[in-house]
Parts: sequence; C-alpha cells; structure tokens
Amino acid sequence: MAKFAAILVYADKDKLQDVRPSHRTYLEQLLAAGKLLASGPWTDDSGALILYEAADEAEARALLAADPVSQTPGVLADVQLKEWKQIYAAEG
Repeated sequence: MAKFAAILVYADKDKLQDVRPSHRTYLEQLLAAGKLLASGPWTDDSGALILYEAADEAEARALLAADPVSQTPGVLADVQLKEWKQIYAAEG
C-alpha cells in the first residue's frame, strides 16, 4: 500500500463549518477501514492535511473525491495530492 498526502486550503469557512461534521464522520469511516493514517486542520484553520493509505493514486483520488469537503462547492480553494514516502515513524 502506498501513502498519499492531501494538502487542503479552505476557501469559505462558513461552508466548511456546515460540512465539517459529515467530513469528520467520513474520515472516521476511513480510519476504521484502514485507509486513513492521520488528519487534522492547520492551527490557523486555513486548511488541513490528510494522510491516506491506498493501493495507488487513483484510489487516493477517489477517497478524496468522496469526502464531503470535496463534494461541497466553495469549501476548498486548492487541493494538492502527493504520494508520500515514509522513512521514520514513532512506535506507538
């Protein structure tokens, strides 16, 4: 399985607040399915980082596209998706 980082930049924080509960429910489902490694907003709430575990880029893009923040027009100003090569991780 490959790892992918999605870097989100928010456009409309009012729309984000409306969709955030369903977004977090979706991420909880991905976590339970083993498709989410980590996620969270930047401390200034300008965007977020989502780390996916997926078979390939097509699956990672599909996971991102199915997210309510991606499906709600005007929430996101920009999204970058990059494959990430993990070298180190804390044991835990």
